[in-house]
Amino acid sequence: MTIATEEQTTRAAAPQRPAMIGPAVRPLTPSEFNTAMVHLYRGEVGRANTWRTRLDGTTNWAVLTTLTTLSFAYSSAKNTHVMILINSLLIFYFMYIEARRYMFYDLWRSRVRLMETEFFAEMLTPEREEELENWRQILANDLLHPRFSITLWEALGRRLRRNYIWLFAVLVISWLVKIVIHPATPHSWGELYARAAIGPIPAWLVLLAGVVFNAFVFALAITSIDHGSDETPTRQETRERMTGGDWPNQ
Repeated sequence: MTIATEEQTTRAAAPQRPAMIGPAVRPLTPSEFNTAMVHLYRGEVGRANTWRTRLDGTTNWAVLTTLTTLSFAYSSAKNTHVMILINSLLIFYFMYIEARRYMFYDLWRSRVRLMETEFFAEMLTPEREEELENWRQILANDLLHPRFSITLWEALGRRLRRNYIWLFAVLVISWLVKIVIHPATPHSWGELYARAAIGPIPAWLVLLAGVVFNAFVFALAITSIDHGSDETPTRQETRERMTGGDWPNQ
């Protein structure tokens, strides 16, 4: 009992260890800051180039799929035109994948553009009088709390207007030509209308689905138009993209 009491007394009297405190962070010298910014810029450019390559890969998938489908559809008069309609849905799915990739690409590109318009432009023209809010805070907030600069709807519209609208146009024209010339030129509008049917699916339902799909694609291309600069945004546009338009100006 005496030994146990002495041990408890010793433990109670033992001083508590001080909390571990890390080394103090000293301010960066101008040379160190410039070196860090250059390395950050190179890293963000590398990320943007990687995602840009992935964009090109998705577009290549869509083009190759379209060419393969059209080659099969026109290789024989007995081949059904439903392959062209199915390929339209597949191309839209490719466009969705590419839009998601474009959102990541735009994230890295916005950071690169911010450093170009603020850091490097400041080094080239240090005497400029135009002053806005501290761009370092904007970049730091984006690094700490990453956010996409555009929505999925805007990304879909951009990829549609840039590449996929031509693929959809080719598919629509190819489908019309397919039902006109295969298996032979129709002798009446009724015969042409009947060819639009797909097995048990009536012609009116196929045509209605086609009209709705293409109307949706057209509405997407129109409603997602951004009147700002797409590939090379200005200094103010870059700030608005990275802050959601909420960053105040001086």
